[in-house]
Amino acid sequence: MSESSELGEWDFIGRRGAEPARLVPGEVIAAVPGARRLAEEASREVGFDFLDDAAVLRMLRLRHQDEQEMFDAGFRTGVPLALVGFGAAVYWGGVAQYWESGRAQLIYLAVTGTAVMVLSGLWIRAAVAHWGDPARQNLRARARKYRDVAHAARRGGADIPAHYPHYGPYPFAATYRPDAGEVRFPDGEDRS
Repeated sequence: MSESSELGEWDFIGRRGAEPARLVPGEVIAAVPGARRLAEEASREVGFDFLDDAAVLRMLRLRHQDEQEMFDAGFRTGVPLALVGFGAAVYWGGVAQYWESGRAQLIYLAVTGTAVMVLSGLWIRAAVAHWGDPARQNLRARARKYRDVAHAARRGGADIPAHYPHYGPYPFAATYRPDAGEVRFPDGEDRS
């Protein structure tokens, strides 16, 4: 059973591992004139209707999937890198530099350096694949705009929970690229 099928009709997960959140209807946001104006400006800017509940829900679910995939990719390469790096440093500090011959130390440093470089390259490749994908960048840019619209509505008096939609402030959100395609789930399943 997929994670999305366990969610309610208007629920989404705002952060990886967090409890499901309920979508705030577009009419609540549109009731605040400043937020409505910001939503219309943002819609023109990133080609997305921020007052269409079904489209926003799909975007938020895709954003959660994007965040989950970024975490998984980083975890798969980051943990081995950390373990190899830590193990190599401990072995060097406790054994190799005091008990091994000069030639054995050079071989150890070459093998360890190669392993760390290969793992670092895999980690960088995974990061670039996720952060550099133009469709995913568009998704992040839209999610950031939606967060700005929702916060403007909350400041304007709308009944919206603090930190909604429960993603961070997007310090590295990408700029919108109008020529990029849309994000699709890898298995092709439409989960919205």
